Amino acid sequence: MNELTAHPDSHASGACRFPAHAIAGLAGTSFKHEHLPAILAAGRQHGFFEVHAENYMGAGGPPHDALTRIRRDHPVSLHGVCMSIGGPQPLDKAHLGRFKTLVERYEPALVSEHLAWSTHDTTFYNDLLPLPYTQATLGRVADHVDEVQQTIGRPILMENPSTYVLFAESTMSETAFLRELVRRTGCGLLLDINNVFVSATNHGYSALGYLADFPLEHVGEIHLAGHAEQSDDEGDLLLIDSHDGPVADAVWKLFDRVIGQTGPIPTLVEWDSAIPDWPVLKAEAAAAQAILDGYARGFIQGKAHAVG
Repeated sequence: MNELTAHPDSHASGACRFPAHAIAGLAGTSFKHEHLPAILAAGRQHGFFEVHAENYMGAGGPPHDALTRIRRDHPVSLHGVCMSIGGPQPLDKAHLGRFKTLVERYEPALVSEHLAWSTHDTTFYNDLLPLPYTQATLGRVADHVDEVQQTIGRPILMENPSTYVLFAESTMSETAFLRELVRRTGCGLLLDINNVFVSATNHGYSALGYLADFPLEHVGEIHLAGHAEQSDDEGDLLLIDSHDGPVADAVWKLFDRVIGQTGPIPTLVEWDSAIPDWPVLKAEAAAAQAILDGYARGFIQGKAHAVG
């Protein structure tokens, strides 16, 4: 296990380009450029914004101008989608270098990537593809996570995927794989509760059972999102992690249950297509914040009672 330490809310370095902003217990949203005028007009938001790293890997221009304006007043979470940490090939050094530059440039409160792969040889697939959970896969993923963390100088959070197929050669559960990955690398976890619900529905297992076995003590961020319903070739229900609508009631219930166990964890509402007006997305984040705040009061009262 490496000895990287978690990134604090307040920056220790004197070379920071941006002010530090606390993120503990906050709900946030994906940052979409079409929302920038409304966000700026409303002033500083009570929350944080998450961006996909690959949208900011150019040297400058309007994307960086917009993100700079957001970052001055808000915490930012940097979410990678193309590192292909689960792939069989070595990590792309140029891509990893650009990722490091973004971390140094914007000093995000949280940095995350996916337990998935998206490249093969010179081909890039615009999807986050699943892995067989074996010892060989675990060793490869752990090496890649170590490389990313050593490059950027801080831990990352690894996100559980939404899946549509399972591998016969898997020798361990997804939760066991993630637990061992944390032990080997010192990384944290990003718990995507919508992904849990999507995968559980598609494969016919219990979402509650999955969460009961999930190493919640290592979760540094939670994702919520909408999903779409389709039918597979046999006419059975198939859920797609579409990020194109509001969070489903079943996902809200799972979120409430998790926060009741863990206490408030930074929570991000993803909405990446069919993007609504800002007040709609802001209302989704407000609903998450209300749940976080409700349990925060309970945890504070519980601590006060324990001390007394």
